[in-house]
Amino acid sequence: MDSKMENNISHPVRVLVVGAGGFAGGFIVEEALRRGYEVWAGVRSTTSRQYLADPRIHFVVFDFEDPSGLAGAMSAALPEGERWDWIVYNLGATKCLRFSDFSRINCDYLQNFLDALKNAGKEPARLLYISSLSAMGPGRKGSYEPFTEEMIPQPNTRYGASKLKAEMLLHMSGVPFIIFRATGLYGPRDKDYFLMFESIAKGADFSVGFTRQSLTFLYIEDLARAIYDALEKAPAGETYIVSEDASYTQAEFRRLAAQAVGRRFVFPVRVPLWGLKAVCAVAEKIGAAKGKPSTLNSDKYNIMAQRNWNADVSKARRDFGFNPRISLAEGIGRSVKWYKENGWLH
Repeated sequence: MDSKMENNISHPVRVLVVGAGGFAGGFIVEEALRRGYEVWAGVRSTTSRQYLADPRIHFVVFDFEDPSGLAGAMSAALPEGERWDWIVYNLGATKCLRFSDFSRINCDYLQNFLDALKNAGKEPARLLYISSLSAMGPGRKGSYEPFTEEMIPQPNTRYGASKLKAEMLLHMSGVPFIIFRATGLYGPRDKDYFLMFESIAKGADFSVGFTRQSLTFLYIEDLARAIYDALEKAPAGETYIVSEDASYTQAEFRRLAAQAVGRRFVFPVRVPLWGLKAVCAVAEKIGAAKGKPSTLNSDKYNIMAQRNWNADVSKARRDFGFNPRISLAEGIGRSVKWYKENGWLH
């Protein structure tokens, strides 16, 4: 597509990706470059730039603890009177040592950023915020009814609550926004789903609970494409659920992963919910003692115990033509290929 848009932008579109150094951030930057946009990567001083090596990328270093410094960094990045046309806000924490850190990182940092935009005079034409399906909560008990945007969010995790609070900050900000409530994101470079592939490659697949679980996924490149399709076409002030338009059981995921890693037999290990709860409690205490956030914790327990992750993406399809290209089978194959080529899987 031509980088000069029809929506009153006469110059090549300027995009700032905040949280560009994370798993999703690198792909979001790459898709913007592919479309011919001028791209700024918003990173912290400690952020790895391993996947941000393209010489066309401009960098902005942000200290989210320093509101005045944020505004200064924005002013230094672009001349006075100029702004980014679009901002993709991808910064956030999915696991924290202290639960108060969810609010600090996912909410306070966003508020500081929004305030800095106004103080620097850099409010964009659109800001797209990457939220989470966890902001919706567990859904209706005993039902596998898909989540829709019309349902009232009732988050049952501190992570989900922090993402919902961040959404509310956007509603009050005055900045034109679009919100994506994304389901489980996976793909090359991801470390969370990699642990599952690694376990399956070793011959064991761990799942929790004995009631059917309906899982949804979205390949990371499909998310990146959807972000810019929405910024180009969707109206401001809208929230969208984004997911592959299909759901899977744990057994189906195991079969696809085993095929991709070349494992003929994988032993399924089912952990009862009470057992998972105990493991998460112990892991959380060990993490606190070591001063490092644990992947398994009481917040993660609620996420893993949830049975229904079905998602209705009809609104996104209607408003900006959302149509994920990569099925779970193909996405797992691509991910495992990358893990093997880069020495993560042997």
